Amino acid sequence: MPAAAYFYKTMNPQLTKEQALQKAKYYCTYQERCHSEVKEKLYSLGLYKKDAEELLSNLIEENYLNEERFAIQFAGGKFRIKQWGKVKIKYELKQKQVSEYCIKKALASINENDYQKTIQKLFSAKLKTLKSEKNIFIKKKKLQDHLLQKGFESALINKLINDKAI
Repeated sequence: MPAAAYFYKTMNPQLTKEQALQKAKYYCTYQERCHSEVKEKLYSLGLYKKDAEELLSNLIEENYLNEERFAIQFAGGKFRIKQWGKVKIKYELKQKQVSEYCIKKALASINENDYQKTIQKLFSAKLKTLKSEKNIFIKKKKLQDHLLQKGFESALINKLINDKAI
């Protein structure tokens, strides 16, 4: 056996399916996870595709893994803590290979009044930082760029900018 292969085997011993299942259960209990994250974790534990898929279905059956629950918690957390808009949340959920159905459920779980209050608050805060900007077009562009970067819908941003006297 070549030295590199021996080193890899000793540093990364092959786990049994039962050991991998226990690690995956802990991984899912610690924090809500999406299917793709857990699949990557199982592969990193040295499991083959067939075994990883089998363990994934076990985790789903035992309710350690629930894509809808993950999507709703992810969306709620990113909205409340990072103040992300629905566009950015949807994009991130798609990156995590979450189903379209779960994405729609997650976005619908965001309270519309809180959403409006958040965009208003971000708008006002950014406007205060632009007090010294004299050119109204540059000011509007900077406001728009900031809110787009946060992931809010362009129609909502434009309505806000047009309704407010800047």
